[in-house]
Amino acid sequence: MKLTNFIYLFAIFLLGVLPLKADSVDQKNIVLIICDDLNDYIEGLGGHPQAITPNIKQLAQEGISFTNAHSNNPVCAPSRSSFLTGIYPHTSKNLFWAKWYENPVLKNSKTIMEYFKDAGYYVAGTGKIMHHHLPDVWTEYKNKANYGPFVLKNKKWTAHPSVPKPFGNIGAIDGSFAPLEDIPYADDDDPSSGWISGKWNKDGPVLYKINPSTGERDLTPDEENAKWASKWLEDNSNLEQPFFLAVGFIRPHTPLHVPQKYFDKYPLDTLQLPTILDNDANDTLLQTVLKRTTKGYKYYDMLCESYGDRKTALLKFTQAYLASVTFVDDCVGEILRSIKANNLSDNTIIVFTSDHGWSMGQKDFLFKNSPWDESTRVPLIIKNPNNHYAGSTISNPVSLIDIYPTLVDLVNLEDDNRKNENGALLDGYSLKPFIENPLNANWEGPDFALTMLFSGEQSLNPIKPHEKKNPAYQHWSLRFENWRYIRYNTGAEELYNLKKDPREWNNIANKNPSLTQKFKSDLETALRQELFTIKK
Repeated sequence: MKLTNFIYLFAIFLLGVLPLKADSVDQKNIVLIICDDLNDYIEGLGGHPQAITPNIKQLAQEGISFTNAHSNNPVCAPSRSSFLTGIYPHTSKNLFWAKWYENPVLKNSKTIMEYFKDAGYYVAGTGKIMHHHLPDVWTEYKNKANYGPFVLKNKKWTAHPSVPKPFGNIGAIDGSFAPLEDIPYADDDDPSSGWISGKWNKDGPVLYKINPSTGERDLTPDEENAKWASKWLEDNSNLEQPFFLAVGFIRPHTPLHVPQKYFDKYPLDTLQLPTILDNDANDTLLQTVLKRTTKGYKYYDMLCESYGDRKTALLKFTQAYLASVTFVDDCVGEILRSIKANNLSDNTIIVFTSDHGWSMGQKDFLFKNSPWDESTRVPLIIKNPNNHYAGSTISNPVSLIDIYPTLVDLVNLEDDNRKNENGALLDGYSLKPFIENPLNANWEGPDFALTMLFSGEQSLNPIKPHEKKNPAYQHWSLRFENWRYIRYNTGAEELYNLKKDPREWNNIANKNPSLTQKFKSDLETALRQELFTIKK
């Protein structure tokens, strides 16, 4: 055999056993930025008129904003398990806090990180991406999720002492909001009390240092991740292969601890509260299938009790939430500036989003995991290089699971997302038609966004163990452009005409039985099975 023939055959063999690398000339880089618990309180989405997010606003002006994007499961773990695999919760049966890499469907399907890694991309990440971290899906990974800084007193995590009880009793994470410069204890060097970073070593928690006289302080975990990502982009701007960089920010997830300067941007005496209808919860039905003491209702009641009246309570919390939003906007800005400074803009797709929203007191609810807009609606901005429609907005309902097929489509890859036949194909649809022609897009996806709320152990009506993962027994919400339909596993229903009632104040399900039945049929078609009703 001639040497040239041998080399040719050997090359064919290698191609058959090794993944083909993406063409660094033709393939675009990807930067995926994910915030945690970020609702529509950003400039451009209209959630709060005083929100200050200049960096996210600039990205929206340079890209395409999907103003009606929704989470498919408004809780951290299942949302991320879903959209980072591109598979609906009802397809995988990974409905709540279970580890995605132990799920029979998801463990046999490629995460978006694995997909691009197999396609020849250098895949790097830092911060909170997947809720349950698995290092093997990355080429390089820096920092795990860190929700700090926290307050430590007598070696125990606690809410900041400025947060009154009973809300402070919720604890160091969900029950705490305060400026970082507000030093809770005199002796910051006492290892038993003070600020801690959230990191731990063999000797215990790692102190988070603040100098009260100079104002100098350690970086927060989000700032560390922004700094690392910015430096990574600088160091790898000439990488021979295309890269996929994912950055996960914690804020505005609780605890809402950010520097004082961000609180100062939202003075309490000029801060506006969202318009909340008195007794708005009365015609909603979530509290009929969940206990009033469940998170959301409990947090709202405890916050109001802590401050004596609803207005004061919501002003204090809203200030901290908005401060955290503006803080994370600065972190996002550091990454965006690094992309431009390192001449990556012309060959890098940027995606900015959140895993789900957060209800800010609407319908007596202060948490995620609800079926209404403040909980399901998320920012979604996609900037594609050489975009001819920069600044366009898309009002068509879309889902987080559409991100995966969109990125695959934008870089013209056609590989199977399944590891084997036990995996599942992508459930989402590519948003590329909207990006390339927002005025006349040939969208192949549905005219609604589908959101699931897990019933499981939270239901007042017990579900048999073998039925807990049956999609028919969960709570569901369909978000159309002008309608929202909600069906609980008890058979209770809500229907909102969003064109006339954008704040979802008036449940008209019983007033429009034929329309309600139509949307139920749409839901059954989407789920590919008949919906059942739990009998009391």
